[in-house]
Amino acid sequence: MMNQLCFYVGEKQHHAGMMLYEWLLEEAKGLGIHGGSAFRAIAGFGRHGRLHEETFFELAGELAIKVEFILDDAITEQMLQRVHMQSLKIFYVRTQVESGFM
Repeated sequence: MMNQLCFYVGEKQHHAGMMLYEWLLEEAKGLGIHGGSAFRAIAGFGRHGRLHEETFFELAGELAIKVEFILDDAITEQMLQRVHMQSLKIFYVRTQVESGFM
């Protein structure tokens, strides 16, 4: 079994001089993680209950980016520790998944 580790960040969030989703991907590469993906939401709402949608009139930067990795337990802990060491407050989800190739 593996872990699906997902971070949810705002598309305007920055850290260390770069977009936060890019920073997460770079940190993962630095740990030797073989792959990760960032997905931009088209609509959603957060803890404040305000709906955000991708429309022509909505200002950019209000939607979430999901950054996702499939990792073993040890690398998952290392990635979470890297985020924790930066004092970042990022919502994440860790789920056990089965993965493989067919």
